Amino acid sequence: MRDVDLHLEPGERVLVLGPSGAGKSTLAAALAGILVEGETAGTLRVDGRVGLVQQDPEAQIVLSRVGDEVAFGCENLAVPPDEIWPRVRSALDAVGLAVPLGHSTAELSGGQQQRLALAGALAMRPGLLVLDEPTANLDPAGVIEVRNAVARATADRGITLVVIEHRVETWLPLVDRVVVLTAEGGLLADGPPDAVLSAARAELDAAGVWLPGWVPRRARPVVPRGVALLRAGALSVGRTPFGGRQPVVAASGIGLEARSGRALAITGPNGSGKTTLALTLGGLLTPVAGEVVAAAALAQGIRADPARWRPRQLAPRIGSVFQNPEHQFVRATVREEVLLGATPRRADELLGRLRLTRLAEANPFTLSGGEKRRLSVATALAAAPPVLILDEPTFGQDRRTWGELVALLAGLLDDGVSVVAVTHDRAFVDALADDESPLGGER
Repeated sequence: MRDVDLHLEPGERVLVLGPSGAGKSTLAAALAGILVEGETAGTLRVDGRVGLVQQDPEAQIVLSRVGDEVAFGCENLAVPPDEIWPRVRSALDAVGLAVPLGHSTAELSGGQQQRLALAGALAMRPGLLVLDEPTANLDPAGVIEVRNAVARATADRGITLVVIEHRVETWLPLVDRVVVLTAEGGLLADGPPDAVLSAARAELDAAGVWLPGWVPRRARPVVPRGVALLRAGALSVGRTPFGGRQPVVAASGIGLEARSGRALAITGPNGSGKTTLALTLGGLLTPVAGEVVAAAALAQGIRADPARWRPRQLAPRIGSVFQNPEHQFVRATVREEVLLGATPRRADELLGRLRLTRLAEANPFTLSGGEKRRLSVATALAAAPPVLILDEPTFGQDRRTWGELVALLAGLLDDGVSVVAVTHDRAFVDALADDESPLGGER
């Protein structure tokens, strides 16, 4: 961001929009007083306590139990002990996180972690609440639930609200002001929602803002059934908690096939086991029961169980994009990250396709959330695997980069790659999926 002038009145509810990489998360960090790197100019003054929900909720979880995590901020603010636990329970109820207070924070799904982070912020009763893409990993019902929880928390105008989002429609009923940043980090528009969306519609559309009423087009026709490359039968998936001996089952009774040239969407509410299933299909977790079997065309002469493949056998056969992209970064620059599995020519091609060329020498951990997601896709594509498994592939994308990512995946499908995507993004499912495998479970 540069040369941005903003004045927020007490009780205002502000939606901040802009393309991926425009500086929205940097603004959130600055408002919360945690911007510790980079160069600064000008002034920033905040009157009151700030509660922040970061783009990556896992990054702000510090304790091992849900109740303790929500209480942590209150304890640091010296809230009287007899007030803390009523606040904790009220905040958890408000965000719809229905787990015991002693539940392990390490066992929460990505969407549940976002609810937990929001509960921790609300329990502190801040004067300024800053939310950085607070619903990005939530199922559709959870999006509305969290939006309504924020509405209740700010109803008396005792809290000033700043929401950073790509998708406008969810938050328009709640906010009374819209601020739009440009791709260069400046200010494109600022004013009442209706005025901004009508007067600057063309500029917003060009900037990749998700405008109300936009409907995605189908990226490619539904294709005939291809060759089965990966099959799950009577599958149960789960993870063993830290210090435990037996895995906790996240989902069971699963049967599905990943076929060449077809996209399979794995959908379902938060906590239903989608991420655990993706890791199991990708050979990164061992099935609790049942089996995951690679076809001969995928295994190519090695054993058919991906969980028993060595890393060098796995990478060129099944590529995985994790829910948290930071979990797969291991190099000091963006280009080096992609070069781990690609030739220099292929690396430069991927960086260009995913709008990362200008960031080639940047540290991967300094990118915006949307840029990190695109880099994680590039690293998975580097070895050109015939099966690609993606966990929330469109997280953090503006409409333009979303469309480019969908087009890239459509091209891979046309080349015969099998794409398996865990997603809450119904637009993505409608645009690309040939098959859908919903998981059940309680949110």
